[in-house]
Amino acid sequence: MEGISVGRFLAGRLMKEAHLFSSQCRKHRYRRADGESVIASNVLNRHFTVSGPNQVWCGDVTYIWAGSRWIYLAAVMDLYARRIVGWALSDRPDSKLTTRALRVAYEARGCPSQLMFHSDQGSHYTSIEFRQMLWRYRIKQSMSRRGNCWDNAPMERFFRSLTTKWIPEHGYVSKEQAEADVLRYLTSYYNHQRAHSYNGYRTPVAAESLYG
Repeated sequence: MEGISVGRFLAGRLMKEAHLFSSQCRKHRYRRADGESVIASNVLNRHFTVSGPNQVWCGDVTYIWAGSRWIYLAAVMDLYARRIVGWALSDRPDSKLTTRALRVAYEARGCPSQLMFHSDQGSHYTSIEFRQMLWRYRIKQSMSRRGNCWDNAPMERFFRSLTTKWIPEHGYVSKEQAEADVLRYLTSYYNHQRAHSYNGYRTPVAAESLYG
């Protein structure tokens, strides 16, 4: 069966008339943030193995195509068993998103003390708003070196697994579908069903339950 060659403008008009929409994701670009920012030292320094829960948390943000726009997921991981302990979704990758994810984690884990939080140097982590929350919770901040993704390797691996093995190749048809499916991954599959090689092929919840 042979096709007919048409220009992209004609193709776009014909698709519009037929109520068809492209599933191709737009190229993602982060906007440069304004405002004061402070870069913390790389205190963690790739020491990703810790002796117990609620000692070191890592955080990161990723983007997900949902219908006709990007939405953003901030996640917080406890390094002890690689368990996701906090998350938030938003239309904007700002400090409101990351502070909400941190608040969820902090409250869900019983307001732990003597905690370190490690992330990259994204503006949503260097902002005054996020640093004030860390100060209020008495959490020590650590940051990866600029441009060095391996300094936050556990989070990089988590998001790579989410985006390549769970999220559809062309994203979701709507924000609502994206939120429901991503939350299903976080709350049901990843922590409770997915065996993790770091945990001796136990799930994060099962591995953490063996502590103490």
